[in-house]
Amino acid sequence: MTETKQGNREQATGNSVNDYKDLRVWKKGIDIAEQCYRLTQSFPKEEIYGLTSQIRRSAVSISSNIAEGYGRRTTAEYIRFLNIAQGSCNELETQLIIAQRIGYCTSESIQEINQELLSINRMLISLINKLKEKF
Repeated sequence: MTETKQGNREQATGNSVNDYKDLRVWKKGIDIAEQCYRLTQSFPKEEIYGLTSQIRRSAVSISSNIAEGYGRRTTAEYIRFLNIAQGSCNELETQLIIAQRIGYCTSESIQEINQELLSINRMLISLINKLKEKF
């Protein structure tokens, strides 16, 4: 699990990856962050340092941890950051449920985000498993 060669990461993803920005899961994470920023623009102003901030930070954390992990020296460190990204997905989903339940958004407005979160989680699980198998 201490493999450091970038080429081996490419083999694990099954794609030619020259940079973390080539990863589909990272791109989806960026899309989620953008959607969450748009969604929270209509939240009450008193939530700017509360739920609005938490949702935005969780959303940004997904792609940020994928990128940070990709840049680490070892596969074990990469996997650790992918696990953190997974946790951020779950955190974001929970925060969106809370926002919907207290009336800041509708279930329809978060449905697409939740579907994307499910997709990202699956992709992260797959990537983690492939990295573990290879190394």
